[in-house]
Amino acid sequence: MSARPELVLASASPRRSELLALVGITPDRIDPADIDETPLKDETPARLAVRLARTKAQTVAERAPGAVVLAADTVVAVGRRLLEKPADGAEAARFLRLLSGRNHRVFTGVAVACGDQVTHRCIDTRVAFKRLSEAEISAYVAGGDWRGKAGGYGIQGPAAAFVLKIIGSHPAVMGLPLPETVNLLAGAGWTR
Repeated sequence: MSARPELVLASASPRRSELLALVGITPDRIDPADIDETPLKDETPARLAVRLARTKAQTVAERAPGAVVLAADTVVAVGRRLLEKPADGAEAARFLRLLSGRNHRVFTGVAVACGDQVTHRCIDTRVAFKRLSEAEISAYVAGGDWRGKAGGYGIQGPAAAFVLKIIGSHPAVMGLPLPETVNLLAGAGWTR
């Protein structure tokens, strides 16, 4: 039996590593892809999530011959409006005001590259936020948990108190859909 290929996680996100650990997967190494994440003109949120995940996987696969490369990207959208990672606290507060009392969608693209083959999935999860007071928004922004998070919040932290309902994958909202990830890895020949 041949040796299992190296598994490279193309993400520095501690959340993705934690999620993988939940299903017994430990990457052999972490090699974040540094790509331009600017949305293309008229690109839908779902297509953006997939394109970014695929590009990250391909970028890292080029420098990791023979490895299986796992990449993901999460995009938060209200309608077609993208809520990227906020640049500062003021933008995070604007995002939270927009999300307050309404539903939004979280698209998580996950891609696995092995050689020149890339497979992907896009998971669409609907999230409903309660109506937020200005005091809740101010406290959340002051706590800093919004930093580096699409939409200005992380469901695994203090913002969990804002979520009324999720329809779809909770781990995908955190950054990595687990059943789909395990299946993509198995399809690329990598098993636990």
